[in-house]
Amino acid sequence: MFYYVLKYVLLGPLLRLVFRPRIEGLEHIPSSGAAIVAGNHLSFSDHFLMPAILKRRITFLAKAEYFTGPGIRGRLTAAFFRSAGQIPVDRSGKEAGQAAIREGLGVLSRNELLGIYPEGTRSHDGRLYKGKVGVAVMALKAQVPVIPCAMIGTFEAQPPGKVIPNIHPVVIRFGKPLDFSRYAGMENEKAVLRAITDEIMYAILSLSEQEYVDRYAAVVKAEEAAERAASARKFPRMPLS
Repeated sequence: MFYYVLKYVLLGPLLRLVFRPRIEGLEHIPSSGAAIVAGNHLSFSDHFLMPAILKRRITFLAKAEYFTGPGIRGRLTAAFFRSAGQIPVDRSGKEAGQAAIREGLGVLSRNELLGIYPEGTRSHDGRLYKGKVGVAVMALKAQVPVIPCAMIGTFEAQPPGKVIPNIHPVVIRFGKPLDFSRYAGMENEKAVLRAITDEIMYAILSLSEQEYVDRYAAVVKAEEAAERAASARKFPRMPLS
């Protein structure tokens, strides 16, 4: 119930007023039945803008950190995400990927829409990064289509670290559903999973027109953080006199 209160009364009208999103390709979203909506991930606001404009309910796999934050703010954030129907997924450890797949398949088994970001994390620089194969596993196991989606302008509207969004035009663009039924029964073939994932990422790239990086975003983020830390140790900031 709270999901629909957020969508139609509290958050949805506000998001439409602030961002005034232009929607393209909405006819590609099926009116019923299970499907995966796979998109790029540029901003925290992506979680809310897409549900606000879709007629059907969509459930996202959200990182567990949103549900475990400390203090009053953490509890409010967790309550908000749970009330909005989002599912926490622990992205650490060897079983993280399998847990995400199980949760996603549960959503699809109920003939619902599942939202997923194949990159696995937000882009820190606005570029599109290599996709993880979990989306391909779910598409094959559930035998559902994948609808590519591009969020355009949300990075400029709310880049990482910015709490209050900028006023910036946003486009949400959906592509034609991708059918992978020709690979039925091959969800354990690594080469097949990689090929499917790359096809999904290429479809997203074609819609978003981002610069593509054939590396995992989390790896690039970690490397850049290590470089900054090393630079800080080498050239420590001198105290002001």
